[in-house]
Amino acid sequence: MERFGIKVQVKNVPPLDSGFIPLLAFNRAFLSGAKNPVAIAVERADGQMAATHTYIYGTPEMADADRYYLNRLVKTILWIKGGFKVYVNDQCAYAHIKHAFCEGGERDFDVKFMSDIFERPFEVVKVDSVPEEKNIAKSMGGHLAGCRIGFDAGGSDRKVSAVIDGTTVFSEEVVWFPKINSDPQYHYDGIVSALKSAASHMPRVDGVGVSSAGVFINDRTMKASLFLKVPDDLFETKVKDIYIRAIKDTFGDIPYAVINDGDVSALAGAMSIGESNVLGIAMGTSEAGGYVDGNGRITGWLNELAFAPVDAQNDGTWDEWSGDIGCGVKYFSQDAVIKLAPRAGIELNDNLSPAEKLKEVQQLMEGGDERAAKIYETIGVYLGHTLALYFDIYCCKHVLLLGRVMSGKGGDLILSVAKKVLESEYKELSGKILPQLPDEKFRRVGQSMAAASLPE
Repeated sequence: MERFGIKVQVKNVPPLDSGFIPLLAFNRAFLSGAKNPVAIAVERADGQMAATHTYIYGTPEMADADRYYLNRLVKTILWIKGGFKVYVNDQCAYAHIKHAFCEGGERDFDVKFMSDIFERPFEVVKVDSVPEEKNIAKSMGGHLAGCRIGFDAGGSDRKVSAVIDGTTVFSEEVVWFPKINSDPQYHYDGIVSALKSAASHMPRVDGVGVSSAGVFINDRTMKASLFLKVPDDLFETKVKDIYIRAIKDTFGDIPYAVINDGDVSALAGAMSIGESNVLGIAMGTSEAGGYVDGNGRITGWLNELAFAPVDAQNDGTWDEWSGDIGCGVKYFSQDAVIKLAPRAGIELNDNLSPAEKLKEVQQLMEGGDERAAKIYETIGVYLGHTLALYFDIYCCKHVLLLGRVMSGKGGDLILSVAKKVLESEYKELSGKILPQLPDEKFRRVGQSMAAASLPE
């Protein structure tokens, strides 16, 4: 395989996607010949920095390869760690990054998204020396003493648990429709109703933890699909602090924490296996991620794996929202199954919803259909290569694989194939990264109970 003059060797090729080029394999091949040192740092909330030292070619002949490598590198940092200001110490690298990451540029979507969530103009600046790495991880979760409420806000239902000294004394699941309601009062009333329902089963409330889909910075809602229909002006005034207001209006000044549901999934995994350094990956409607570091702390990173690139091929699958190709959402979600079905010879009814199409393929898989097996085998190869890429970033020991795509025989095959890819192509990671499916203990911990353990 070749891309921008870089020859990439891949032993494990997906059966339904022969052109797939694992991004890690491309990066390693690129760096084997690049000798010009470059330092890049990305600033995010509270002065935190993600810094990396790498190399490019820096020659006119390899300009396209340099441009692509830097584009993918900065995009990966932005979507996994977040940031609004990019510092670069090399003029050639600065020119490439500045050209792509600007309004109206190739990465216009990324620039506007980051500017919105950090409430700062997005910048790329040339400096002589980039700032050093700085992380402020929060020691959150695992706190079980006292009377606590855990609230899990999903797109189709909301769950709440009342937990006393680590024991769930009440839990409730209520269907709601947040994505189609434009009045934020609907969302606020639903949140307060759940909190009061849980509180009625305890003598007092010592703290509230919230798990919700979306991007949260300092407990504030910066982006979330739950509020998709809420107009921008109401989002600004009524949604950004909606969880904070609901908690304070109901219970007064008590400890609380609001974080992304992916991080809560990783925390639940860490609680269930009794270890830290856990990356959670949920493959459902999209690809969601969460991470608990080696010290059992929430990093505050975005972990938006859906938008992080994984495939370096020229014909990578296009994502209609971000306008980019080769990103995780199209390789590790129900969209991946739907994309691969025609290649496997399975024609799905266009009138079915994406979830119904996934279910149809799952039923074929449960019945032993070899065409369906090829789909899951392909995703397994994708995953094996991509877990090696994620390890380069997270150094995660445990990877918990969740979501509808990972259910049933299909999920078992994905996991089996991914392990084989890791064993055969990334021998240096043997014993260092352990992908696994959730066990019964994880299911007992649950998302809302893990959320309850968030505030100290």
